[in-house]
Amino acid sequence: MLTLTIILQAVANVAFAKMGAGIGAGLAAIGAGIGIGGIGRGALEAIARQPEAIGDIRSNMILLAALVEGVAFFSIVVCLLILFM
Repeated sequence: MLTLTIILQAVANVAFAKMGAGIGAGLAAIGAGIGIGGIGRGALEAIARQPEAIGDIRSNMILLAALVEGVAFFSIVVCLLILFM
């Protein structure tokens, strides 16, 4: 929290900080979409190669998708903190 305050004080114009926060939130959402799409593509290819391992592949895919979403939510929260502080 202290680091965000220091960064915001270093920015000369608050409008640039808000613009950067909006761009950062958008990039986080785009990155999460690309990441989850890659996970889904890889899982479908793995299931096509080894249909008997569908349960293990599905559980690993769900775990990885949750981790990617967690990182995306964290980055969006940081951007919103910058936006509203």
